[in-house]
Amino acid sequence: MVDARAEGMAPERRRDLQRQRLRGLVDRLLRAGGLQAARLRDCGVRAGSDVDLDDLGRLPTVGKRDLWDHYPHGLRAVGAEDVVCVHGSSGTGGRPTLVPYTAGDLEVWAEVMARALGGAGATRRSVVHNAYGYGLFTGGVGVHHGAVRLGAAVVPVSGGMTVRQVRLIQDLRPDVLACTPSYAIHLGEAMAAAGVGPTSLRVGLHGAEPWTHGMRGQIERLLGIRALDLYGLSEIIGPGVACESLDSEGLLNVAEDHFYPECVDADGSPVPDGSPGELVFTTLTKTGMPLLRYRSGDVATLTGPAPGSPRTLRRMSKVLGRTDDMLVIRGVNVFPTEVESVLLADDRVSPHYLVVEDRRVAARAELLVAVEPMSDGIDTDTLRADLVLALRERLGLGCDVRVLMPGSVPRTEVGKARRLVRWSEGDPPLPGLT
Repeated sequence: MVDARAEGMAPERRRDLQRQRLRGLVDRLLRAGGLQAARLRDCGVRAGSDVDLDDLGRLPTVGKRDLWDHYPHGLRAVGAEDVVCVHGSSGTGGRPTLVPYTAGDLEVWAEVMARALGGAGATRRSVVHNAYGYGLFTGGVGVHHGAVRLGAAVVPVSGGMTVRQVRLIQDLRPDVLACTPSYAIHLGEAMAAAGVGPTSLRVGLHGAEPWTHGMRGQIERLLGIRALDLYGLSEIIGPGVACESLDSEGLLNVAEDHFYPECVDADGSPVPDGSPGELVFTTLTKTGMPLLRYRSGDVATLTGPAPGSPRTLRRMSKVLGRTDDMLVIRGVNVFPTEVESVLLADDRVSPHYLVVEDRRVAARAELLVAVEPMSDGIDTDTLRADLVLALRERLGLGCDVRVLMPGSVPRTEVGKARRLVRWSEGDPPLPGLT
């Protein structure tokens, strides 16, 4: 553990700390004025002392639309002179989400990312090959902050230029890889094509996209590493909100001393541990744009710490999907990750696929699934029939599976992979789909 005091704190002591920080957050929001202060006052909150952790369910939430409606400064709670940098996501429909950071926020970010790297086994002697994109996107810079805080050497290669990345891995002998799961697959395929054998890499931190245990297996086979999940979102801090560690049993340790997690249903009511719900985060220590009960849109489960682990942090599952990505096909709710889990369970299927929600006939939506065979010589008719059956058994509905020629699904070297397309009119999203 990088910070044994924080990561291994007794749960009752951590709860006292969270309560204290929650009250400080409410006081900051009330002093700053604006949207969140008005909503707090509307529900009778006049000071931080008026709230407790058990009261969170009665407090207001905020969401991405609130940030869009207050573009470009979002819900900034400090003066412009206290902002040292701005990050953000590309946004939807041309509306980016921008997040101001203070120097204190960068300290928190570096701290939680250093913990994430330490949980993956990284040390001051490590070399971190950082292939997340640098820029407004928080991925590359966040990992960089954490590696520097840990004292490791970071190679800030960013995304793209895969041939060059392969060469750098051979020459600099990093032990830690940080990139999106889709790029890890692409990098592994490029190494195989170049005849590059086993490398110095031993662990990878992969996030920014939902990915399944099936894709984990693909990454580990291609790169010969232990693949761990890294979670974050720009609105909260960036990568480091939660991360899988070598001893977390496949779940992600939440940095809950800084980001208090809840899991709620569509009505905002809490769901029991182990039940899927929307993740809601409260930024207990952020100052630039502190958020009280931010609805992330990510669907996951929460549970307690791993039995026997020195880490006493609550854990979350891998992201199961997004509330805005859930498809309703003939009355059946489907997350794209459910489709992926079926596809990648079949070793004849390449990890490159596309899920298409076909709404050209509005009254009858269809689910098209475009896949590529793993290699030449595979009987594509049999593969298609087997996948149709497996998807029907898993999802409870029929899917139109198309087995395309290798290389038909675009690869992503920079940014997030495009796994889902909604098609209502115009040309097909891929050649071969009609």
